[in-house]
Amino acid sequence: MRIESQQPEVMTLQQTRRAQDKNIQNVFSEVLREAGRQGYVSAEVAESAEPLQERVQQSWDRWYQTERTGGRYASSEAPKNLGETFGNVLMKAYEQGAYVAPKPFLKGLTEAELKSVKNSHWLAEPINVDSLTEEGALNLLIPPAAQVDLNGDGFTRSGTAYGIKFPDSTTPPEVTRAWDAATADMPEGDRMTYELQMITPNRFANMTVAPDGTVSERDFDDPDWINPLTADGYSFKKVIQDWIDSLDYFKNQMDPARYAKDRRFWSSFQEQLRATGAA
Repeated sequence: MRIESQQPEVMTLQQTRRAQDKNIQNVFSEVLREAGRQGYVSAEVAESAEPLQERVQQSWDRWYQTERTGGRYASSEAPKNLGETFGNVLMKAYEQGAYVAPKPFLKGLTEAELKSVKNSHWLAEPINVDSLTEEGALNLLIPPAAQVDLNGDGFTRSGTAYGIKFPDSTTPPEVTRAWDAATADMPEGDRMTYELQMITPNRFANMTVAPDGTVSERDFDDPDWINPLTADGYSFKKVIQDWIDSLDYFKNQMDPARYAKDRRFWSSFQEQLRATGAA
């Protein structure tokens, strides 16, 4: 008699990284909610008997170890003790209420602790707390995968640096679920290419034309800066249909393989948006 044994499914490094990203977003969104701030709108609320403080440490440890294996800290230039030193800063931040008032907390850190914060976010320059916005300061106390767009401008500021990603902390849950499904087995490079295309409406909305025809773009700090992705009535399904229509229009001018690949992805994402009930 032959007995079949079912082997547990082994997650790829990419799947593990995405799972840890989700986990740390969930945990730190809970930390931010506790501090009266908005975390990821797509974050799941965990039913756990473990104190939040312990989950902060655990989520950081697991995420850091994954990133040490094949992510942002896999480089030989990453400090070997970063997991411990920045983990200590995160615990101290939680214990001392830094997520309510990040700038005073940062000012109270030692030189070694500030260096750990700097290294965890790969900042090029030493941290000058007085030059930071509230969002820039807050995100220095949040692991990179869980950082938030506090003011909803479409950029996630960490220190003085601007980051862009999709989905971000403001992306509706149903859109995030659709995106995750459509990109589940996609190579990292391809996913990043489509991410950039998803945020192009942000740039186009902030292009201005002078009377002489000169085209320029508003500065990030311009009070008139517009983030169309968070505007009332913005339809992700319509935007994706526009991408598909554009591909079809320029089909004969494109490499056939590129056309087929892009159309397959946008069609898949469109189907997932319909399945999740996204606008």
